[in-house]
Amino acid sequence: MTLRVLLADDHAMFRSGMRAVLETQPDLLCVAEVGDGHEAVAETLRLRPDVAILDVRMPRLDGLAATEAILAAPGNVTRVLVLTTYDNDDYVYRALRAGASGFLLKSLPPEEMASAIRVAARGDALIDPSVTRRLIARFTTSIEPTAVPADFERLTSREREVLLLLADARSNAEIAVALHVGEETVKTHVSRILAKLSLRDRVHAVVYAHLNGLAGTPPR
Repeated sequence: MTLRVLLADDHAMFRSGMRAVLETQPDLLCVAEVGDGHEAVAETLRLRPDVAILDVRMPRLDGLAATEAILAAPGNVTRVLVLTTYDNDDYVYRALRAGASGFLLKSLPPEEMASAIRVAARGDALIDPSVTRRLIARFTTSIEPTAVPADFERLTSREREVLLLLADARSNAEIAVALHVGEETVKTHVSRILAKLSLRDRVHAVVYAHLNGLAGTPPR
């Protein structure tokens, strides 16, 4: 299956380089290039690509505001990857709260960028584990514990265990080792957690756990 990709960046040279990368991949197709956030929103909603890659800093409307607009649009099917030259926790936090599927640095090697597009398209999230752990530290120190949300009660005891391990920024492989199960079993649990809690992907499961004061608590 060919994945349709939209590129949004105000630097034509960078867009050309990204397009060249996509053209080397048989399963990736660039359907549009735009130079500002307003165009990114309009063209994403018109073309409905599988993945939109948005730079944070763009004229007229920045990439974070564009991400919010795209993902809030009724019937949206596009996954968004946010790009920047800055490893900035505020950018990451806002992008993830908006619903972005990944936050990537422009210095990422081309082959990893292509891989990130595939990861986002299949509904997973891509974010550097060190950044995830910094965000967790931020949540832990800035958010007051809240009552356990009602939808959490819909999870089985094993699903709760998996969610809390996700909140600790564990990979599927690490969760499998911790629970003495196979990785495919972990993937099944993660899928069920996301469905029951109406979450987009595993990073948003981390956000959910910390916003609701669940991280660091023993499973029930």
